[in-house]
Order: sequence, then structure tokens, then C-alpha cells
Amino acid sequence: MLAMLALPAIAARAVELKNATITEAGGHTVFEADVSAPVSFSVTAQEKPSQVEIDLPRLTFNLPRGAGREVAGSISSWRYGAGDKGKARIVLSTKTPVVISASTLVPPANGKPAHLKIDLVVTTRQGFAETKALETGSITPASPKPAAAKLVIALDPGHGGVDPGASSNTGTREKDVVLAFADALRTALEATSRYTVVMTRQGDKFIKLEDRVQYARDHKADLFIAIHADTLDEAEVRGTTLYTESDKASDAVAEAMAQKENRADILTGMDLGKQSEDVANVLINLAQKESRSQAMLFAKKAVNEIRPVTELTSKPIRSAAFVVLKAPDVPSVLVELGYLSNKADEAMLLSPQWRSKMAAAMTAAIDGYFSPSLSAALK
Repeated sequence: MLAMLALPAIAARAVELKNATITEAGGHTVFEADVSAPVSFSVTAQEKPSQVEIDLPRLTFNLPRGAGREVAGSISSWRYGAGDKGKARIVLSTKTPVVISASTLVPPANGKPAHLKIDLVVTTRQGFAETKALETGSITPASPKPAAAKLVIALDPGHGGVDPGASSNTGTREKDVVLAFADALRTALEATSRYTVVMTRQGDKFIKLEDRVQYARDHKADLFIAIHADTLDEAEVRGTTLYTESDKASDAVAEAMAQKENRADILTGMDLGKQSEDVANVLINLAQKESRSQAMLFAKKAVNEIRPVTELTSKPIRSAAFVVLKAPDVPSVLVELGYLSNKADEAMLLSPQWRSKMAAAMTAAIDGYFSPSLSAALK
């Protein structure tokens, strides 16, 4: 699990790292330190032993005696010194395996020095292994467009027309609530003046799955977000989940979800299952590796942002072979807002106040995903 940040070269001079702190809140353990000048760095998480290694260029550690003894959260101890090839290294020993939620170096501003921040989240050994398995190489941040161009966000409210999607016992329909949320998210995104937002449907219209994918590609979308709200037999289950595309489902729940959504086109008399094999083979053979990595990067950022405003499922990031996420050149995620089979989730989905808060959190996630200051965020 490697995060890298490339910054312009600086003049040769003594660089100092000082004011190191460790804090814990809301399940996140954060290591921070001031750096006298911007530097390149890399961050790697390991399981055996459980630790995080921060590699920096040669610099001076201006830290008080005993630094490394004051710890918090998942960090049990830490040390620092010279690393390989003349570099400097900080090693954070952790009580359990962790994943790196974000790693950033904020440039100096308003008289304040550059600031290094590493955000860690505890995981299980299985979770660490699953995250490791999802890695497809070093991540490249989303390519910036010219300053005059706005980023294009494609929103895809699921179902529509002859396909109502899931329904609650009281008659609330998936196609209606996801369109309402898509409208709220579009409003929030456009209010920033940073994005051009396109929607696969703006009314009660049925659109084939492969047409949704092609729509995003035709509009040269920088990010594609499919929006859904399912039902389950277990009425007590609730929460939001983000799905990314993968040839192999992360678990049985994700597999069932993908199969259900991929069958939507049968309603028009065309079994997409037969057609999509050819389509999927072409798409997967294209440059899909990078878009999957980018989708996972966004999903992790989104989960962190929406956590304060919505319930999350026990496994808020899953993956499966969703047809609607197969655009090879557009990072794509599917947001399962909640379950209409759960009364609390249904009330949430029908609430304009919740939609507004959730849309604001998703906008913050999108801002963070495209922000240059987060270009070192871990996938």
C-alpha cells in the first residue's frame, strides 16, 4: 500500500522536520509534523510487522528527546532516523494492521511551514489482504484538465421508466428516490462552479445499461457515479455502500447485487447478459486497470466524508462485475444509498434535509479526489 507525492525540486538546503504529533478521533489515528520546506515522500503500510514507513529525502529531525514515546490510537510506538540510500525514514509501529486513509503534504502558506499528515484506519488481517489484493500498481492522480476547463461528473440515477427498481412496503420506488438524490447532488456540485454535471436521465425514462456507460464516455466524464437504493429480505439491515467494478465479487452480497442490476435490460426484451459478454470483453481488454484504481481511491475518500451524515453498512466498500461500471477510461462507482426494506433508511431517503447533507458530503469527497493537495492519497 504505497502513496507517493511528487513536488518540485527545492534548492539544496537543510530541511527540518519538527513538531510531530499523534492524535486519535473517530477511528482515525493521525500522524502530523511540520517540514521547513516542501519535499517528496512515500508512505507504505505493512502487515508483518504491522507498521507504516514514511520515506523522505535527507533532512534533519528537530524533535525533543524521547520523541516516539508519546503515542495514541493505533500507533504503539514510532522511531526515526536515516533510511536507505541517504534518505530519512519514520516508522510508525501499529497495534494492528492499518490502511492509509490519506497522506498529504500541505504546502507552506500564511507564514506556516509545509505540513505532513498521515491518516491511518485500523483494519483486520483479512481486510488488509483484501485491500492489498485490490492494488493494481502505483496510483496516478486524476489527470488535471486545462485551468479553463471544468471537470465533468456523470450522475446515473438507476432504473427509470418501465423499470421502477426496488420498492418499499409503503410504495416508495427506487427510481424516484435516486433521481431526487441525483438532483440534489447536481445542485451541490454546480454550486461550486468547478464542475460540469451531466445526468443519464433527468426524468422517468428507461435507459439501457450499456447506453449509460457510453453516455459517460461520450461526455468525456472524469468521474461516473451510479446511484441506487435496493431492498433486502432482512428488514433490519440498513446503511450506505459504495461499489467498484471487479471481475470477481468481493463477497456474496456484492455478487447478488451485481446480478440483480445487470438484469435490468431484460425488461425491454433484450437480455443484456448475452450482449454484455462481448461488450465487457472489449471494455476489459482496454485500459481499465487505471480507472479501477481511481474508483477505489474515490470510494475510500467518499466513505470518510459521508460517515458523519449517513449510516454505513458493516462493509461499506465492495466490488463486483457491474455492467454499468465497465467504462475503461472513466473511474466509476455505484453508490447504494440505503435499503428501502428498512424503515429508517426509507425515511432517510425521503428526507430533503438528509439529501442535502449527503450531497454536500459527496461534493466534499469529489473535491478531495480531484484536489492537488490530495494527490498522494492512498488508493
